Amino acid sequence: MVPTEDQKALQETARRFARERLLPDYQKREKIGILDRALIKQMGELGLLGTDLPEEYGGLGVDSVTTGLIAEELAYGDFNVSAVPVGISLNAAILIRHAKPHVVKEWVPRMVAGDAVVAICLTEPRGGSDASNLQLRARLNAQGTHYIINGEKTSITFADRADAYLIFARTGTPEEGAKGVSAFFIPYEGSKGISRTCFDDVGSAIIGRGSVFFDDVAVPVDHMLGDLGKGFTQVMQGFDYSRALIGLQCVGAAQASLDEAWAYSKEREAFGRPIGQFQGVSFPLAEGESHIEAIRQLCYHALALRDAGQPHTKEAAMCKWMGPRYAFDVIHQCLLTFGHYGWSKDLPHQQRMRDVMGLEIGDGTAGVMKLIIARARIGRTAVQY
Repeated sequence: MVPTEDQKALQETARRFARERLLPDYQKREKIGILDRALIKQMGELGLLGTDLPEEYGGLGVDSVTTGLIAEELAYGDFNVSAVPVGISLNAAILIRHAKPHVVKEWVPRMVAGDAVVAICLTEPRGGSDASNLQLRARLNAQGTHYIINGEKTSITFADRADAYLIFARTGTPEEGAKGVSAFFIPYEGSKGISRTCFDDVGSAIIGRGSVFFDDVAVPVDHMLGDLGKGFTQVMQGFDYSRALIGLQCVGAAQASLDEAWAYSKEREAFGRPIGQFQGVSFPLAEGESHIEAIRQLCYHALALRDAGQPHTKEAAMCKWMGPRYAFDVIHQCLLTFGHYGWSKDLPHQQRMRDVMGLEIGDGTAGVMKLIIARARIGRTAVQY
């Protein structure tokens, strides 16, 4: 893929911000463990949030490939901060397609400006990969004005720091499966009955993964997204897009470690010469460079298919399982390249490795992604869980 001049300009803006503002404090932000809203606001001011959204809502109206270029550059500086624009590209697009106009006009510009973070709530304690097996319920009140929400969502990114929630709830019977699920948009402020927790995770501390509890939360009927009972099938269509972007997040983080390892291999000497001259050092890094470049091209291919209006579910699933898996392996090799220095928390490789590992689970496991690929090749009924 050869970027256009306009794409290069946006990419360069993201690159400077990632290297000058994000990368120097990447490890410091993990120790603090909070999402720096001022930093998110700066990203909005630079036009790095919601770039693919219509200009009327503050976006730039660029294509998916350009959005991917920005996501990759930001992840180079901070894998976790890059989750914010990826989430906006997913969630704001869902609102634009399925929410009522007054919800879109209020919330999408706030998201693009960096003033609001929206969490998408799908996973529940008894249903991870079986995403349509939902227990959280929404029932219409007697007056027909509000849906009353009860239940728990868990493993939610930005759980305790979101300004609003995009949730999936069962409005039909359990036997209906995905066909009995509807989607709702719920602002946190002003909504009584919402409580939330934050998990003590292995990585990605600043994104605040946790649980969100809904106890008789009243949601106006005009905050339903899409049609009654069709929320799951309508809204889930956007996940092909975010899976390709997640692959590029992992590529960006791995590339940062590769660049640092290559530089170190030229500086560090052993047996009278730079260690990069030893095949035992340079060949594993060359393999890592090859894997990451291949995944990068696959991700941009998936995004290009989306821009062309072509099916890309299979390709997006490939990006989603390969990105975290190989990024982890490559970053691990970079850590080993630094020898005993790499084992120290003073260097960022251990944090990057922990951060990308989370997406081997979140947003669809490797097993589910491979199931999607297999079904695309030999049919849905031919492959079972």
